[in-house]
Amino acid sequence: MGRRSRSTVHGVLVVDKPRGPTSHDVVRMVRRALRTRAVGHAGTLDPMATGVLVLAIGDATKLVRWLTADDKAYTATLALGAETDTLDAEGKVTEEMPVRGVTRETAEAASGAFVGTYGQFPPAYSAIRVNGERLHERARRGEEVVVPEREVTVHSLHILSANDSQIDFAVESAKGFYVRSLGRDLARSLGTRGHLTALRRTRSGAFGLDEAVDAGLLERAADDDAARAELTARLVGLTDACGAMPRVVLDAAAVKDVRHGRRVYGSDRPAPGTDPVAFLDEAGALVAIGRSEADHLRVVRGFNVPERLAGPNERSQVKKEG
Repeated sequence: MGRRSRSTVHGVLVVDKPRGPTSHDVVRMVRRALRTRAVGHAGTLDPMATGVLVLAIGDATKLVRWLTADDKAYTATLALGAETDTLDAEGKVTEEMPVRGVTRETAEAASGAFVGTYGQFPPAYSAIRVNGERLHERARRGEEVVVPEREVTVHSLHILSANDSQIDFAVESAKGFYVRSLGRDLARSLGTRGHLTALRRTRSGAFGLDEAVDAGLLERAADDDAARAELTARLVGLTDACGAMPRVVLDAAAVKDVRHGRRVYGSDRPAPGTDPVAFLDEAGALVAIGRSEADHLRVVRGFNVPERLAGPNERSQVKKEG
């Protein structure tokens, strides 16, 4: 078998995932549409969930570890009165309990306990690995699943509306947070049970719904050159994909050092300990991601994509430090 040719498409694609397909289904659609196998995602969405799914194409797959770590924002609907094994509408009811006296005021009062950093028990039906196996695989086999508690951080939680039937809320959280578990815990704190009937991711890091493409364009792009060109034009370039990372602009000599994995010395760098840092060349193209050490810049991941292939949709001009 011959070697697969390197992708000529590089950048980040933001997709507004519809309800029904898995995140991996969307990845397959993008692979077919852009004719490349080099597609990865920065955080999955459940089949029931909709909204922002960030996909990395070509050399942008090297950014996934940082994109996955970004904060995320959601809106959700919590149905009250019954809990399911999956903690959403696709599961089987495991417990029912009456609902009385739920108002926006009582829900807001209860929600305060779920802001900040605390321990959360993820759903049994989740992709968390325990002893090398995902929890949902064991749960679907009917095995007893012991879910480990994990530390999570919620930046904000706002109750949009609430009554004895359902609660609508918006939440912003750090990596690793499960909104389904929040729904379960919020319902229990109100003396009842609950499960999510709707979940929409509205933001993932720097990427929001306003720049997302719909699944229809992905489907058309698989067989239509004009749609494929439109999809390619919606890619966010590698530099912009770095979002709010501190940036350092390197001269030609420093770029050469970085491409060989060598340390870069000089005074024009972020404070020691800053991690990650985006290293750019003088044209604004991404050269590497690294960190700022005590007296030098250290390369963590290098890039070598010509600027013309780094994604046409740069949203801002790179500014030099200082």
